[in-house]
Amino acid sequence: MATSALRLERINAYYGDSHVLQDVSLELGEARMLGLLGRNGAGKSTCMSVAMGLLAPRRGSVTVFGEDVSRCSPETIAAAGVALVPQGRRIFKSLSVRENLVVAARERNYGKHAPWTLDTVFAMFPRLKERTSQMAAHLSGGEQQMLAIGRALMGNPRVLLMDEPSEGLAPQIVHEVMETVRKLKSSGLSIVLVEQNPTLVFDVADDIVLLNTGQVAVVSTPAALREDTAVLRQHLGVF
Repeated sequence: MATSALRLERINAYYGDSHVLQDVSLELGEARMLGLLGRNGAGKSTCMSVAMGLLAPRRGSVTVFGEDVSRCSPETIAAAGVALVPQGRRIFKSLSVRENLVVAARERNYGKHAPWTLDTVFAMFPRLKERTSQMAAHLSGGEQQMLAIGRALMGNPRVLLMDEPSEGLAPQIVHEVMETVRKLKSSGLSIVLVEQNPTLVFDVADDIVLLNTGQVAVVSTPAALREDTAVLRQHLGVF
């Protein structure tokens, strides 16, 4: 039986009195990529907040490789091997590129992945190496996204949550970012990729979950959904 890297089971989450996630269940297999799709406000980023411990669910459970982390702090969940590339990048703009990376560094070895260090991050993102002493605020949007990914990798995670990594980027930069995503997947990382653009997700994901108004509407595969344009129109308004 395949190992579950991350499981959200019957999650109910609220912002104040607003019930934003309603019995949401999803599962990320080890060394697989789960594409999480949905319109604006569907609950995608809230799922990532729950998984990372930034928002505690009122009901339901979150497990990381079988370990229950449902009521744990973000620090504890990060220590369990989960890292987030947040929507909007959220880099430390007053720090240099190098400082952004070093501050997130964790030394650990899960046995299946080569450890991420400054050298390996710079090898993946040569432009960051060229700007190692530059303030992060002065980077381009694409470079800031590379830095956000690199910062997450410096935690040496075994589960990587990527929330809208293509947001606000030029098409050529989106292509570069998605090539990075492919490389990370091939390295054996377990990845949740949150996106509004289904085409980007279909090209890289193994499994797909479609959210609609805080509920799981569809669990499928890219191949099946490519053929079911009616479902995509209904839940995403595309095709």
